[in-house]
Amino acid sequence: MPEILTQAQIDEYNEVGAIVVHNVLSSQEVQRLRRVTDEMVEKSRAISTHTDIYDLEDTHSAAQPRVRRIKQPHIVDPAYGDLVRHPRILAALRDLWGPDIRFDTAKLNLKSAGYGAAVEWHQDWAFYPHTNDDLAAVGIMMDDMELANGPLMIIPGSHKGPVHDHHFEGRFCGAMDPTKGGVDYTQALPLTGPAGSITIHHVRAIHGSAVNTSNKDRRLLLFQFRAADAWPIVNPVKDLAEFDSLMACGTPGITPRLTPVPVRMPLPGADKQGSIYENQKGLKNRFFDVVKAAE
Repeated sequence: MPEILTQAQIDEYNEVGAIVVHNVLSSQEVQRLRRVTDEMVEKSRAISTHTDIYDLEDTHSAAQPRVRRIKQPHIVDPAYGDLVRHPRILAALRDLWGPDIRFDTAKLNLKSAGYGAAVEWHQDWAFYPHTNDDLAAVGIMMDDMELANGPLMIIPGSHKGPVHDHHFEGRFCGAMDPTKGGVDYTQALPLTGPAGSITIHHVRAIHGSAVNTSNKDRRLLLFQFRAADAWPIVNPVKDLAEFDSLMACGTPGITPRLTPVPVRMPLPGADKQGSIYENQKGLKNRFFDVVKAAE
């Protein structure tokens, strides 16, 4: 597989902690994702609370189905699962890390027009530290990402800094208190682009996204990948065959690569479990606006 990233893009990823790559998915692939996602949202009319598949907006109802996340979409439908080993996505990751890449999990964050929920500032690394930090989330843009519809935003260079505190009153909440930590959020860069583009952001990069206040949907399908020699610390490997089945390309091994990376354990666990949206309800000081449920 030929290289997909330019040297300038590789340098940008290493310096900023995130990049946008255009024209990775075809229009046909995007249309397939949209069609299946619309069907998933329609089916959510039948439920009134979170499930193993659906994470619902606080304003969800049968009359107005509002889904903020589809959990593990790669298991739910082949339209999502087929992308785990998409050749152009893996080519980009090989350009960054080399030939041996392991998949972790996926989620689909839906920000529907006018109310899509915000995600507070956080580092993915706070949730799942590994033996080294060659991990990234690949975001597949199902819609055009614009500043008004709540795109992913990144604090440039933050992947080179500390792992920040994601606790409130002694419990993990999956979010950073914006009044602490000395982070200049005014420097945030929006990761925008046309549908079919992808974002790649480093596992230690500080990122978040605002409420979608526009009249356009913003659906971002996120896949978590890691170099094959990055082994999890929080949930250690128990079944090697199962772990190796997650190889997206290349060859697995049994020698974790250890690097001097900062680690904070996400313990004790969040009071509100289920998704990052629920975890972050434990945060007292919020950066982004919240859409309130109708009375």
